[in-house]
Amino acid sequence: MTNQQGIAVPCACPDPRLWGKERGLERAYPVMCHLLDVAAVFGVLWDVLLSAAARERFAEQLALDVKDCRAVLSFWAGLHDLGKITPVFQAQVPSLFDKVRTDAAYLFAPGAERERGFRHEMATHWSLASLLAEEGYPTRRGTTGVGGAKAPAAHWVGQLLGGHHGVFGAKVPAAQLRLPSQYQPGLGEAGWAEQRRLHFEELRRVTGGEAVPGGVLSADMAVVLTGLVVTADWLASQIGAIKQVRPADGAWQGTPAQVDAHWQRTSAAASALVAEAQLGRATFEAESFGEMFPFSPNPLQGDLVEHLPGLVAEGGAGLVLMTAPTGDGKTEAALYAASVLGPAAGARGMYVALPTMATADAMYKRVRKFAESSLGGERALTLLHSMAWLNPLYGQAAQDAAATAVGRGQAGEVSADAATAVTADAWLRGARHGFLAPLSVGTIDQALRGVLPLRYNVLPLFGLHEKVFVVDEAHAYGPWMHKLLLTLLEWLGAMRSPVVLLSATLTGSTAASLVNAYRRGAGFLEPAAIAPCYPGWLYASAVTGEVSAPRPTSSGRPRTLDVRVRRVAWDVAVKPTDPPQAGGRREALREELRPVAEAGGTALVCCTTVPEAQATYRDLCAAFPDLAGQEGGIRLLHSRFPANDRQRITADCEAAYGKPRADQPPTVRPASILVATQVVEQSLDLDFDLVVSDLAPLAQLLQRAGRGRRHRRGPGGRPVWAQAEDRPKLVVLDPFRRPQKSDKPATWGSVYDASLLIRTSLLLTERAADGIVVPDGVQELVDAVYAPDFVDGLDAAVERELKSLDVERLASEMAETDLAAMVGISGPGNIEGQLHLISRRLEGVTEELLTTRLGADTGRVLCAYVQEDGSLTLARDGSGGPVPGLDGRPLSRDDVAAVAAHTAPVPGKWVREGADAERDHPAPWKKISTLRDVVLLPMREVKDGLWTCPRGAHTIGVSAAGLEQF
Repeated sequence: MTNQQGIAVPCACPDPRLWGKERGLERAYPVMCHLLDVAAVFGVLWDVLLSAAARERFAEQLALDVKDCRAVLSFWAGLHDLGKITPVFQAQVPSLFDKVRTDAAYLFAPGAERERGFRHEMATHWSLASLLAEEGYPTRRGTTGVGGAKAPAAHWVGQLLGGHHGVFGAKVPAAQLRLPSQYQPGLGEAGWAEQRRLHFEELRRVTGGEAVPGGVLSADMAVVLTGLVVTADWLASQIGAIKQVRPADGAWQGTPAQVDAHWQRTSAAASALVAEAQLGRATFEAESFGEMFPFSPNPLQGDLVEHLPGLVAEGGAGLVLMTAPTGDGKTEAALYAASVLGPAAGARGMYVALPTMATADAMYKRVRKFAESSLGGERALTLLHSMAWLNPLYGQAAQDAAATAVGRGQAGEVSADAATAVTADAWLRGARHGFLAPLSVGTIDQALRGVLPLRYNVLPLFGLHEKVFVVDEAHAYGPWMHKLLLTLLEWLGAMRSPVVLLSATLTGSTAASLVNAYRRGAGFLEPAAIAPCYPGWLYASAVTGEVSAPRPTSSGRPRTLDVRVRRVAWDVAVKPTDPPQAGGRREALREELRPVAEAGGTALVCCTTVPEAQATYRDLCAAFPDLAGQEGGIRLLHSRFPANDRQRITADCEAAYGKPRADQPPTVRPASILVATQVVEQSLDLDFDLVVSDLAPLAQLLQRAGRGRRHRRGPGGRPVWAQAEDRPKLVVLDPFRRPQKSDKPATWGSVYDASLLIRTSLLLTERAADGIVVPDGVQELVDAVYAPDFVDGLDAAVERELKSLDVERLASEMAETDLAAMVGISGPGNIEGQLHLISRRLEGVTEELLTTRLGADTGRVLCAYVQEDGSLTLARDGSGGPVPGLDGRPLSRDDVAAVAAHTAPVPGKWVREGADAERDHPAPWKKISTLRDVVLLPMREVKDGLWTCPRGAHTIGVSAAGLEQF
């Protein structure tokens, strides 16, 4: 047939030859069917995932009623793949493209089908502006929706839907949109445009999306809509979902009757598809503290119980900031607060963010238990960090869910376009799916992905919409991550997502920045005066902007921290066989730990670096050989162990030093010393009779001190030398015998800033004699160590030295903050409809910026052990067989898990020296993202327990002390 201009065009219905999905299918799946599928699934997600308030907010910003809004947005969701009706996409499968390429109706410029850089989502963006404009969508900039965004709606919708593969395209000039195929030949000519129009019209007809919006969405709601579209696309693209609704072979001709029939069929199947993916809403069913926990609330928890519900009832969504000492039940207080905030804000779940993988693993067990006892509805819980699948508790759940998913026929890839491939194991455990679960525990970096311009950064933001976001250890992030957290809080404030911030040591200025960032996102630009109390809490409303007066509370465990500062010569590197130096660190440790070795009890020795922890461990083994010879007498814990060894050591530590059982009579624990690094500072529930620490910034020292006499053990539960429960002892080994930077041990490098170390050293010298009253004296000390007037009254030379170091510290902090501001995305108030600003690509901005500390240089290695027959094994004794992948065969899931469980982090320079790409990275590993960068180290035993591998000019060794470089 021909159109009004006499040009040949396809039939006046969606052409059945135009395919949308084909990989993993016996026959190609028409584009029209896929558009209908996604529109139908979107409608169910609208009904199931969004609260009534969120649906009303969409409708208000688009100036539609809620019913029309659902229909219009379902229509938009279906349009996401309209760009597949182009020669460049259809040509990806030559056998299918041959069916139309010689048809005179489908004209395209020579070579247009080879425009590989013009992806189908870009074609969607380019195509929709003119189609929507013809239906009355505004085309001029300046159209302002209730959300305040300014953008021509016709272009803005195309830009949003063009972002369904994780990157929004830049604004296309209006002149180019008037003649799009001249600027983008990959769009094809008249016949292709006519088919896009026919698909557009049929989709609009069956979805009922005829209404024209009177506004555009604010940036935060645009992100939510994008997340819904992406989720609908991924769900509808599963092989099992397609097979369930596809037309009979050869029957599909795209007639209106067939379109209607397919719409009915896919609409009927959509609800089950969403339910099977576990994408429902969790409900906060337990209303009282007693229903949630089997104990009475302590003072902090009790004050929240008494006063928080009344504040939230008046203000709806908002932010709770809690400060309290370690061990004062902040986690339970946060879960209670989430149960109050969640229902008030219409939340469908929560995300609990932790600073490290180890702390996330520990929290996963607690949140899982809470969900089982206190939540209803859909309670699917994901663990989100790069090694989550190695967590035994989570890994077993993953295997069970995977078996279920395979039984449903969900697994497989369904498109020639790699960006749309969906791997369904358990669906929520697929790549990038975890944030969509109603409940998640993970590391903070997973959430902060949302505010870096990374592909699919909209998914973490969408995943936090209508969830309670709980941030534990809010004090634990440096300037770089703090700045990103401020931006994230702006987005959450705009979304009206509830937030709970927890901290044991938080300065007043840091607290104010966090609270005001959230308020700013909610539209309250004038900063509020914030003066947190310690311990205590405050509430900031996202609806009114009001901040409650901070509520001070007493501690359930008031005590005075007995601090003893010992200024020592730094002799860590001396051989264990050499006698201790008078006034040195080795001598001080022996003196402080001798009561443990002789009378029983437990002690923590916290070191600054891994090499120093390893040296300290060996030195103490030499100093106390009888103790070292006992099972668990002297332990070592740090980050540079193979993953499975570190997991085992952590479990042993939790058993030996954890909370006593209620049915366990008070007894003095056998003598035991744990030598560790900063890994013990956060969220590990460990309790020691004595804590000895190298000097660190005051906040870190207080965190470590919180591991001292953390739990009540009753009469007879402590050794004679540590009877006073209310006076836990902290011994600080201070290398600054003079307040000069030159006294800072060279081995510490940039771990801690010299300015903060000297400030802490001077402050402890002044205040330690009378002890530190916990909690009443903590906030004043934390603020004092950062105070600008700290230098006033110091010796002139010390003042000059400290001022110079302060300048260096502030400059470094400013550089980190500025870099975060430069590479991070803007807050929602600065997007103004230009969605490409959310995903602007910047050279060097990768996920590694989040998974390591700024400036950190890390690598991962696998120690493989050379046996007598020359084979390489994962186990030192050769058990378990050879290292998977060395024979060139593909790796199974179990193989990948086995290799990953034996990897260990090391400084990047260790693996760069002597690098050989072929030797270091077995070919099958290169195909697995988890193993791609892992370096294989063939280790040979040189003496009992020590295995080594030459690497460049050095040697890497592994022993009971972990990995080292010699």
